[in-house]
Amino acid sequence: MGPAAAFLGLLQGKAAPRALCAGCGPQWGLLISAPGAAGRGQRAGGRAAAVTSRAPLRLLGPRAALVPFPSRESVKGRAKLRLRECDVGDKFSHLPLRKASVLLPLLLRDGALCLLLTVRSMQLRRSPGEVCFPGGKREEMDKDEIDTALREAKEEVGLQPEKVEVICRLVPGIDKMNHLVTPVVGFIEDTFQASPNPDEVSDVFVVPLEYFIKPLSYMALPYKNSSGYFSWMHCFTYDDHEHKKSFKIWGLTAHFAVFLAIVIFRTKPTFEVDYDLDNLITSAENNFMNLYASINERKKSSL
Repeated sequence: MGPAAAFLGLLQGKAAPRALCAGCGPQWGLLISAPGAAGRGQRAGGRAAAVTSRAPLRLLGPRAALVPFPSRESVKGRAKLRLRECDVGDKFSHLPLRKASVLLPLLLRDGALCLLLTVRSMQLRRSPGEVCFPGGKREEMDKDEIDTALREAKEEVGLQPEKVEVICRLVPGIDKMNHLVTPVVGFIEDTFQASPNPDEVSDVFVVPLEYFIKPLSYMALPYKNSSGYFSWMHCFTYDDHEHKKSFKIWGLTAHFAVFLAIVIFRTKPTFEVDYDLDNLITSAENNFMNLYASINERKKSSL
């Protein structure tokens, strides 16, 4: 069956979708035949319209016809654009708190965005065995939050700074030791092989980013920080079938992962969050400043 016959056969419901995919090739482009809406590549009245596309094709059901698989570059490019829209730069760097940074390493695996996380060594005095991002306290040699995150990632998992494409800094958080913790987001290659420093890291694993808006195992825990500020803490359990392990991801690590996922996917999670999704950055910054103000009030009252 030639491409034209396959195309007509699919419209009439007589040809197998596979024949159209195999026979038509990229010259047939993108076929949208879902009735009712006038979206991109669709004419009013629900009639089919062909849009040129060189992307690989897939079927979305018997009547939706063909749409392109998102390429690695389109997934990555869209994520970069959305992240840069939310870049806070050094907006909060002036705040008089001790500084720390974490690196949120994004990678593409099988076409999906994933996050690399670590497990803290049981030898550490603070938070042994907990899941976290590579990161730590700022040192005198660090120019800024980005330098801190990259240095710590190199020390902890052997990730060379030049192998990280830094995209942005997101709204910071405040940890239980009252450090101002800045999340630095960067892309790494999916071929990266971690070399964990056993003094600091006991394990390294990867989680699909979408898990932080559509988890299989989630609970919200009531939490009160050192300033007395009450909130809800995200707590995820992720089953890593590849390594046959389960990981508990909670606290500030989960907070940053959830926000990152919302920024990129622009989708409401299946659980409650403290953000106005129509004004995401403003609401995130307001939440942070409310937390910071509560810590300041607590400090003043203790003097």
